[in-house]
Amino acid sequence: MAAIRHFLDLHRLTTETLRDILDLAGRLKAAHAEGKAADLFAGKTLVMIFEKPSTRTRVSFQVAMQQLGGQVVVMSEGESQLGRGETIADTARVLSRYADAIMIRTDDPQKLDDLEAHATVPVINGLTDFSHPCQVMADVMTFEEHRGPIEGRVVAWSGDGNNVANSWIHAAGRFGFTLRLACPKGLRPEDAVMNWAEGEGADVIITDTAEEAITGADLVVADTWVSMGVSMGDEEADARRKLLQPFRVDGDLMAKAKPDALFMHCLPAHRGEEVTDEVMDGPHSVVWDEAENRLHAQKGILAWCLG
Repeated sequence: MAAIRHFLDLHRLTTETLRDILDLAGRLKAAHAEGKAADLFAGKTLVMIFEKPSTRTRVSFQVAMQQLGGQVVVMSEGESQLGRGETIADTARVLSRYADAIMIRTDDPQKLDDLEAHATVPVINGLTDFSHPCQVMADVMTFEEHRGPIEGRVVAWSGDGNNVANSWIHAAGRFGFTLRLACPKGLRPEDAVMNWAEGEGADVIITDTAEEAITGADLVVADTWVSMGVSMGDEEADARRKLLQPFRVDGDLMAKAKPDALFMHCLPAHRGEEVTDEVMDGPHSVVWDEAENRLHAQKGILAWCLG
């Protein structure tokens, strides 16, 4: 019996596998643009569990399945027994009898691991508080469409060392680019992630200033300062904004990157906080291509998981 193909985190998969997924994504995107219908997922059903709200993850996965002939069932926490005390393990066992794959968007990464441990169908990480691998696969795809191979390039992250930053660290180890992380003290990635990068020989650097990270970069990436779904009081939120203000990506900061540098943001953006309108809507920005590629990258992920 073939091993189940789970898509949990970038660092759990080989570079070759990740490249295979991106190749699948590119071919499926091209086929769709040419109007070539492909019923790859005919008779297949994806169950999506949302314990965190979503726009891009929900719509892109649903459209991906439907465009390739599959079906989707969406469950929010309030609509399932998970919100009433049923264990992840029992949920995994039941859903495996109904569906061909399960995508979960949740807080605690342990829930993802528990789902994977007890499911007998592929499990896909739609986001946890630790990582967001689907997003970074779309980001790598977008960069390479515009600028060619990302290997050997310089990526600069400016802001909170959050879950998306963790997946960028994993990507640096797998795709061979330099990653400079500009994060204020107290909001830097956890030691465990940085230790993994060091053990892999990944070229990952933490800088004290955004200028140091962005100068000469091929790609600049920002994200929201207060992550979606995180509740905090006004004072705590104001303190975080004050801490992160020097890391806002504006026109002057973006000008320190290479002349042909790209800007990405996984959205939703709080314009005027982590990024200004002149950058979001400016000539370096590829945020809308990046958002579209969530659809195509996830087609590649689904096609790989479902064989």
